[in-house]
Amino acid sequence: MANGIRYLMQSLLFEGSAWINEIQIFPRISFTMQAGSWTCMLGPSGVGKTTILRLIAGLESEIVLDGSIVLKEGGRLSGQISLMSQTDNLLPWLSATENVLLGNRLRGEKPDFDKANELIKKVGLTEHRKKRPYALSGGQRQRVALARTLMEERPIVLLDEPFSALDARVRAEMQELAAQHLQGKTILLVTHDPAEAARLGERILVLSVNGIKDVCPPAGGIIRAYDEQTVLACQGQLLRLLREEE
Repeated sequence: MANGIRYLMQSLLFEGSAWINEIQIFPRISFTMQAGSWTCMLGPSGVGKTTILRLIAGLESEIVLDGSIVLKEGGRLSGQISLMSQTDNLLPWLSATENVLLGNRLRGEKPDFDKANELIKKVGLTEHRKKRPYALSGGQRQRVALARTLMEERPIVLLDEPFSALDARVRAEMQELAAQHLQGKTILLVTHDPAEAARLGERILVLSVNGIKDVCPPAGGIIRAYDEQTVLACQGQLLRLLREEE
């Protein structure tokens, strides 16, 4: 619950094409983010993956969507979404705890330090909670960003390649932390990493200049082991599709 508002799990339907002036960014597509599950989207650079995230988040002012973005259960999209990007976007003059509380601060709300520190404990940073970003490693900074995302408690979470700048070990740890602490959220993860999609995707989409394709995810719940045969097979299939679309 955020700001005293209780949110229900939501499914989100995205349908349409995107344009900037008279240039089409992607053709008409349609997909649903099922309530409480992970949707992973891959595709070559420049096909509009981040544009889709920004359109859903309401951050695009120059790009026009010829279509609609609606909650299938009804209600307004405004206030239902949190976004975690590739860069951690931590404010350098604030401590880790203060960065987690940034949303409260921007909305003029009383900061809930107990809740923020509990989330910092969940992501394993209790000993670092008073440090400023310059004193944290890349992985630690992304853990702060994850805690800040959790602090918002929105039912829909958009992830824009949030772990791509991390080394392989820390990336795997962050995937596991996100899967653990974002349970019950409706998630759209944009990634360039087939292995990440194969581990996390309950629905996997490949976006290209020609449209969007569904790829059957590996069996079993998330998070899947990176060395499972079904995960490795899905990873290979996704890589082949991506190479075909380049």
